[in-house]
Amino acid sequence: MTASTARARREERAMALKATQAALAAEHAAVYGYGVVGGRIGDDRLQEARDGYAAHRARRDALARTVRDLGGTPEGAAPAYALPFAVPDAAAAVRLAAELENRVAAVYADLVRAADGALRREAAGALREAAVRAVRWRGSGVAFPGLTERAAAPGPTPGVPSASASAGEL
Repeated sequence: MTASTARARREERAMALKATQAALAAEHAAVYGYGVVGGRIGDDRLQEARDGYAAHRARRDALARTVRDLGGTPEGAAPAYALPFAVPDAAAAVRLAAELENRVAAVYADLVRAADGALRREAAGALREAAVRAVRWRGSGVAFPGLTERAAAPGPTPGVPSASASAGEL
């Protein structure tokens, strides 16, 4: 292996680690957000909120293992996150759940771009799951889940946890 090949592999691994940490941060925020959703959602959609909460906890735990496998130290959750809007009732809780899924999808789109192999497949699966949950919450879909949010903003999606985001953002 040449020095330039080794350097390129290290850079690819560093990019994958950074994107995995961002996905982990997004999952921490989603778990927190689903706690709010569960506290405000009506009984008719409570099981859906529980399922989303469980799915994000499982993804969060898997990402923590992946960060360690990539040689990093998993980023911890913040004690609290700023919500993108007030959630006083069930209707707002539904909007929050859809927003959480949109934001998670956007971060997984970045991970798909940064990773390869099994990590890329896992990220694509997580993006797909978030997009499906977003459609269920919102009642409609978008053409390119995870990417449409990027088109509206000239840079990282506001409020989407990234490797450089502060710990308290949701």
